[in-house]
Amino acid sequence: MAPYLETVKSYADVPITDAGVDTLAFLEASQGLLGLFDLLGSAAFSVVQNDIKGNIAKVRARYDAAPTQSATLEQLVENEKTEKKRTATEGLMWLLRGLSFTCKALQNSQANKTEELASAFTKSYEGTLKKFHNFVVKGIFAVAMKACPYRADFYNKLAADPSGGEPATQEKLNDELDKWLAALAAIVGRVEAFYEKGGYGKGF
Repeated sequence: MAPYLETVKSYADVPITDAGVDTLAFLEASQGLLGLFDLLGSAAFSVVQNDIKGNIAKVRARYDAAPTQSATLEQLVENEKTEKKRTATEGLMWLLRGLSFTCKALQNSQANKTEELASAFTKSYEGTLKKFHNFVVKGIFAVAMKACPYRADFYNKLAADPSGGEPATQEKLNDELDKWLAALAAIVGRVEAFYEKGGYGKGF
């Protein structure tokens, strides 16, 4: 085994071409992001984790049903637009929102090394998901934010080798995490702009 980020696909390794973001590689990297919530270790985050997991499944089901038309995220959305129920298009839209929330929270944390995770995640929630949520869901998220572990505990888990090997150095961890987050932010920004330009989010 190895420290967590070395065991999962990085968003930095997701191929992007003129045709768009590689669907399978993106889904694999997103599956890896789910494991971060296990490291956060709070049951309160299961609502975010389950939402991301469910939306990955919707996009994956569309890919499996029409792989040649779904090689990139953009092609998948474009090819589903004529259908009555655009399940994968809606799923991807919500997946991007969940990923954006997680990405911005960790970028906040990386930018301010003294800030606790509860504060970093709360700020991110207010700038990303909050506007899409009703009163009940906002309450669930408020509880999840308060249940964030201490920053030092989370970063130690992220650096640790579960099989007992040498942990990653703080410098290496920061470097890997920054690369991972920058690539994720670029993908989210790109696909959200594609949705905006084509009006693909309308009707949800």
